[in-house]
Amino acid sequence: MKIKKCVEDRLSSAPEGTLRITNCGKRTQYMLCTGKNEKCKRQGEYIRRENSNIVKPLAQKAYDKRIKRIVDRRLKQLENICNEYKDDELLEIYNSQSDIRKNMVEPVETPFEQRIQKWKEVPYQGKGFAEGAPVILSKKGERVRSKSEKILADTFYDMGIEYKYECPLLLKGYGTIYPDFTLLSKRTRKEVYWEHDGRMDDPDYADKAIRKIDSYIANGIIPGDRLIVTYETSNFVLRDRTVKELIHAAIL
Repeated sequence: MKIKKCVEDRLSSAPEGTLRITNCGKRTQYMLCTGKNEKCKRQGEYIRRENSNIVKPLAQKAYDKRIKRIVDRRLKQLENICNEYKDDELLEIYNSQSDIRKNMVEPVETPFEQRIQKWKEVPYQGKGFAEGAPVILSKKGERVRSKSEKILADTFYDMGIEYKYECPLLLKGYGTIYPDFTLLSKRTRKEVYWEHDGRMDDPDYADKAIRKIDSYIANGIIPGDRLIVTYETSNFVLRDRTVKELIHAAIL
């Protein structure tokens, strides 16, 4: 679209007619072809030296017209592909079959519901809780460590998003960590890790949080791709709208 706008803007102010270039011995001559009469349209009218400033704009016009033709053609092709394309067209073929046939074939793309079911069934051992720590339960009935984590867990639950709480993950160069939440992205089919750093105005806490994020990156888990990080301070609390926007951007 940027190229299309560029050439269309130039063509809107281009001079009338087309350029014809001829060689007479060692001399190059420039001819202006217009629709004034049949001869001028075919052969052109000699462009004198005093009018030579029109030559480059005419050459640019011819180039831009060719670019516009191919850009318009490609955009039309892309439009046709977009109109025909469906995200789940391969899964639709599998889902349209009877249960008997489904059991007889191996799909090229596993339905997300089947994949997440297998993902959920993989057992893991989370991190324990210190004695005397407050008991905070999510809507799922799972114990979490803070009210903010409860907000996150309850939002996932309300939106029908499966998650694993503090599922261990080995980061090379750092050791085993326990991401607050591990989720399976419906969009990318990849695991996504969600860390909530709730005391970023505490210097020691912030240093550890940043060091952990750097270790994620060193292991190829990049924020905005497979890592989501939310923050809080004593003056800035986690907002429900922020959580939902991140979910829609990276998970659904």
